This record gives sequence, structure tokens and C-alpha cells, in this order.
Amino acid sequence: MKLATFDLNLLVVFEAILRERSIPKAGERVGLSQPAMRHALNRLRWMLKDQLFIRTPDGMLPTPRAEELAQPVRNALSELQSALDPQEFTPEQAERHFTVAVNNYAAVVLAGPITAKCAALAPNVRLSLRPSGTLDIPDLLDRGELDLALAALDPPANRFAAQVLVEDHYVAVMRRGHPIAHRKLDLTTFATLPHLVISSSGEDLGFVDTALAGVGHARSIALEAPYLSAGAVLTQSDMVAVLGHQIAQEFRRAYAINLQDLPFASPVLRSVMLWHRRFDNQTAHRWLRETIISVAAHL
Repeated sequence: MKLATFDLNLLVVFEAILRERSIPKAGERVGLSQPAMRHALNRLRWMLKDQLFIRTPDGMLPTPRAEELAQPVRNALSELQSALDPQEFTPEQAERHFTVAVNNYAAVVLAGPITAKCAALAPNVRLSLRPSGTLDIPDLLDRGELDLALAALDPPANRFAAQVLVEDHYVAVMRRGHPIAHRKLDLTTFATLPHLVISSSGEDLGFVDTALAGVGHARSIALEAPYLSAGAVLTQSDMVAVLGHQIAQEFRRAYAINLQDLPFASPVLRSVMLWHRRFDNQTAHRWLRETIISVAAHL
């Protein structure tokens, strides 16, 4: 097939259907009516000699050929968009919308400083922060529905890049006035305390159980609760929780809690920024990444 005879607008239609899995929604995205979208899809099918999308109860399902084309088409459109964008990104004049997935750690520790910094530097740039817990982050980054993800993830494939933002450690958290608040924690005391487990953290606290099991102890779990409840529960009980140091510091701004070192070594708790490599050199995207890195460096 000769590129000179190929209507590149059809690739925009293809990517929109791939993203939305719906012809009406894809039409809204690219500003075309449903008849125009169907006509464009039929042209694509004829030119590529493949159905590309099959209508199902769950939407327009891509064929193997469409899935094969998905990443190259997205990369090509992204490169073209980058070439057409202004070479310089002027934050104070820019009007952009970025969507960022954040895990609980990033939501508590990083979201506030990041939004404040962006508002100060680029008042017309809008951020949408989405909880990452139930998201398929690689798929949404591939589809361009996420610009960044702030989580504890290593790059799931070579097409993604990552930057460590924060390296933290875990601490024990309890209310002020707790019977052991001003005593050094030992393993036996720590094991006998009632423990609050943060059910929505997504963090692996298996190291706590391993350390205790090594000396013949186990945690006494009194309650599982989400992050939103943690501060209120801790201040009204004798429970103890294991939290990242930075997140515990943020909780201490709002609740009367104390922080203590754990009676065993803590693994490193990392917050990582993840993005698709096709945006490496996109000026606006690079500005957002550099802004977030700067915020994290000053925590």
C-alpha cells in the first residue's frame, strides 16, 4: 500500500474506536457523526482487508489485525502530534488537561504539593487525579487515557519509562498518650498490640509477619479499614498501624498521633512515576514530569 494514497485521517478514526470501543463515543472524540464514522471504518476495512472491529455486547472488539496495528498507530499519531505541537511549552500561557493515576501513598503525600505547584506555574493547566487501585494502568497508558501513573510499580514492559520519586521507610503509628507511646518498641510488645491493617493500601506488609514469625510471634489484627478511616480509628483506640513515614507525617498534621521506629528493619517504600515512552520528548508532558520530580525532591 502506498502511503500517498492513504488517508491519514482514517488512523485517527481507528485509534478513537480502539480507545472507546464504541462508534458513537469515538465519533464524539474526533468530532464526526455516526454515519461519517461508519463510512471511515468501512474504508479502513476495505484498504486493510480486515474487519478490524467486531460488534459484541461489550462494544467493538478489535480483531488480531487491529491489535497488531494498535501500538504502531498510537506511536505514529503521538509522534505526529509532538511534531505539530509548539517546540516550547509556556506554562503560564498553556491550556492543557493531564490525567494522572495515583495510589493511596501518592494521593496523600504527593497530590497536594503537585497540584499547588502546577497551579502556581500554570494556572490554566488542569489535572485529573484518578485512584489507581482498580485501574489497568498499562492498558490506559497505552490508550493515552492516562498521562502518568504515580504508584509502586516497576515498568511492566520496555515501552514504559519510570522515575523513582520518593524512597521512604515504614514506621509504627499510634495515638498520642498510648501506653507505649514513649517507650522503645520491642518485638514482643509490638506483637501483642492490637493492629490496624489498612485494607486499601495495596502495600505488601508481609515483611512484618516474617520478622515476627522469626521470633515466634504473630500480629494480632483487630481491624481492617481504609486509609480514610485510619486517623480516626488510631486516635480513638490503642491500635497500632504500620505506615510509610511520609504518609504518617501527613496524618500527623490532622490527627493526634505518634510515630515510632519499628523493632525490625524496614524495606524501602518507593513511589514511582510511570509513563509511556512515546511521550518522552513531548514538551508539555516533559514539563509535567519535571515539575513532579521537582516537587518530590523537596518533600
